Amino acid sequence: MIRLSAASRLRTVLSWILWPLLLGAGLLGTGLALASDHPLLWFNAVYLTVALVIGGLERLMPHEEGWLRSDNETVDNLAHTLLNKGLTQIGAAIITGFAMVAATAAESGMPAAGSPWPLQAPMVVQVALGLVIAELGLYGAHRLAHEKRVLWRFHALHHSVRRLWVINTGRFHVVDSLFKIALSQTPLYVLGAPLPVFLWISAVTAFIGLLTHCNIDLRTGPLDHVFNTPALHRWHHSMVPGEGDSNYGENLVLWDKLLGTYFNPPRRPPADIGISGRIARGFLRQLMQPFTAAGVRALFRP
Repeated sequence: MIRLSAASRLRTVLSWILWPLLLGAGLLGTGLALASDHPLLWFNAVYLTVALVIGGLERLMPHEEGWLRSDNETVDNLAHTLLNKGLTQIGAAIITGFAMVAATAAESGMPAAGSPWPLQAPMVVQVALGLVIAELGLYGAHRLAHEKRVLWRFHALHHSVRRLWVINTGRFHVVDSLFKIALSQTPLYVLGAPLPVFLWISAVTAFIGLLTHCNIDLRTGPLDHVFNTPALHRWHHSMVPGEGDSNYGENLVLWDKLLGTYFNPPRRPPADIGISGRIARGFLRQLMQPFTAAGVRALFRP
C-alpha cells in the first residue's frame, strides 16, 4: 500500500479548497471595498492581491509544468488587461453609473413608473438573478464570437495564447470586450437593476476570470456543474473544434447545459492550445490586426 507524503496530502487538500477559498476571499474583499470611502481603490488592491496569490500558487502547484515557461507575451498581456479590458470595464461602470444618476434625478418628484426588477429582494438574490440574466448575454456574445468570422477576428486574440496563466486573463481585444458588455449589461439596465448589482456582477466576473485561466492544479468536482471552472475552460481553449467550441459561459454553465454546449469528458484537457492562424507580435499590432486585410488573412490562415 502506497502512503502519501504529508506534502502530497497537503497538495490534495489545497487542490480541493483553493477555488472556493480564493473566490470567497475576492468577494469578501469586494464587500469591504464597496463599503469603504474609496471603493475603486480598495477593489483594485483586493484584485491585485488575489492575482499575486494565484501567481505564486501557479509556481508551487502548477497544472501544466510546460505552461510555466515564458512565451514572450507577458508585456502584451498586461497591456491588453490594463488598457483594453480594464479601461473598458471602468468606462462601462462610469457610463452606467452616470446614466442611473441622471435617470434618478429626472424622475425625482414624479410618480414611479414601476420597474420589473425586484428592488425589495435581498441584494444576494438580486445579484444571483443578475448573474443569470447577464450570463445569457455573455454566453451569446462568446458563442457568436466563435461562430461568426467577423467577430472571431477580434476574439482570436484571446485564444492565441499557448499557455493559460493568471497574466493572460485579460488578454481581450477592446471590440470583443465592448461586444460582451453590450449584450450582458443592456438587459440589466432595461430591467432597472440598481448599480450595486452591476458592481457585484463585475466583481464576480473578475475573480472567476482569474481562476478560470490560472495554471494551478485544482479539483472542482461538483462545482463544474454550476460555475465556469479551470477544468472546463481548459477544454474551451483546445484547438480541436469539437472540444474548443464548448463551455462558453463566463461565470456559470447554466446556458451551456441548457443549450447543449457543455463539455467535460473524464480525461485530461490538452496542454497544446492556441489557434491555427497567426497573431501579430506587439500590443499595437495585435490591436490593429483585425482591421487590416493582411491581418485578417493571417488570422484565418491554416
